[in-house]
Amino acid sequence: MLLYVNEIDSPLGKIYLGVSDDKVNYISYDKADFIAQHEAVSDEETPLMHELKVELQQFFKGEIQRFTVPIEVVGTDFQMRVWEALRTIPYGEVVSYKDIAKLAGSPKAVRAVGQANHANPIPIIIPCHRVIQANGKIGGYNGSDIERKQWLLALEMPF
Repeated sequence: MLLYVNEIDSPLGKIYLGVSDDKVNYISYDKADFIAQHEAVSDEETPLMHELKVELQQFFKGEIQRFTVPIEVVGTDFQMRVWEALRTIPYGEVVSYKDIAKLAGSPKAVRAVGQANHANPIPIIIPCHRVIQANGKIGGYNGSDIERKQWLLALEMPF
């Protein structure tokens, strides 16, 4: 599969985007990890890439709360269930890792939910930033990068 790769500057720093002909496949904060996973890449800006950039910019400005670009992710059965559960969290709300474990059908798999969040190939669109610890602490994001998570939560809950 040919992957079209572009980057954008954002309030979260540089973001690397990957789309196929008809689906968004990746959003990454780390170009090296992102590119290493694919052999066939192009820097062409396709119509879908343009649409993704526009929606991300609108989201960062607080102009939209939902993304309409089509996505495609690949993961284990458990990861897919977690990522689907994440997509049900409404804008401006947070849930616990335990809540997501229950929604994914594995109520005791709280740590595994954290690992699935870390492996999320499309952060922001699949809103893993909306998951916090049961005690109300923010928890990690995309590894140990909590500043981005704090920024995203402040964007969605500015009070």
